[in-house]
Amino acid sequence: MGVPHPEIPLRDGQSLASQIVQDVFASVVDLYARLSAEDTAVDEFGFDPELVDDTLMPALRPLYRKYFRVEVEGLEHVPSEGSGLVVANHSGTLPMDALMLQLCLHDDHAAHRNLRMLAADLAFSVPMIRDLARKLGHVRACPENAERLLREGALVGVMPEGYGGLGKPFDERYRLRRFGRGGFASLALRTGRPMVPCSIVGAEEIYPMIGESPTLARMLKLPYFPITPTFPLLGVLGLMPLPTRWKIRFDPPVRTDGFAPGAAEDPKVVEKLAGEVKDTIQHRLSGMVRERDSLF
Repeated sequence: MGVPHPEIPLRDGQSLASQIVQDVFASVVDLYARLSAEDTAVDEFGFDPELVDDTLMPALRPLYRKYFRVEVEGLEHVPSEGSGLVVANHSGTLPMDALMLQLCLHDDHAAHRNLRMLAADLAFSVPMIRDLARKLGHVRACPENAERLLREGALVGVMPEGYGGLGKPFDERYRLRRFGRGGFASLALRTGRPMVPCSIVGAEEIYPMIGESPTLARMLKLPYFPITPTFPLLGVLGLMPLPTRWKIRFDPPVRTDGFAPGAAEDPKVVEKLAGEVKDTIQHRLSGMVRERDSLF
């Protein structure tokens, strides 16, 4: 015999349906007010750890735990205190991997670390998305912002492939694109902070990108307009990601505190270190893909 559901007390003159709609609307209005509020931020970037803990991470948790069923290895390589640079591959058409990586370190790391992701300008050009990104602790990707966070003891996340990795065609999955010009390695050298290579498997397949429309991308001022087996064919329903099984792996940090002063200005040193991190991630990705039993 099942356990009866508790009765939902109805307000005077309201049906259950109208009450639910009103409550949902009130919750959305409250969330919008908190997203746009400035007095809850703990720094000038807009980071709101209370909103992250109470609202944003709980909203993402079902995706992480139940939908993508994320498995994590190597968390001991991520510093429990002090700053560091987590360098990860980027994929999936929409930046779901950045959010899952952030939740991984917030929930599963022993020190429950807040990862301050470096985000592209596009994330700060749309009002609602901009407010959400700022509250989550994301900052505009530029050397000055990143260096300031590292010197203040923050754990910073960077995905050097950028849009090149995010908008990668499906037939090129798990083959890393160019890691920029190695700016992340120069940043680590200037601050003497370690770089932790991070490899994410599973995100490549959530929105299999089989084509793109340059015309629509130009019209909408987007870096690309993806075409997947379900989008735009199924409209909004086509934005539902596939329930792939994910794995996130952190490798031992690449240290930068033993280099001579000025190493950050030496292109050969920067290129070597950036290449070492990229090769580590590529090698790990290839092995993880070979070893997985099933995509789902």
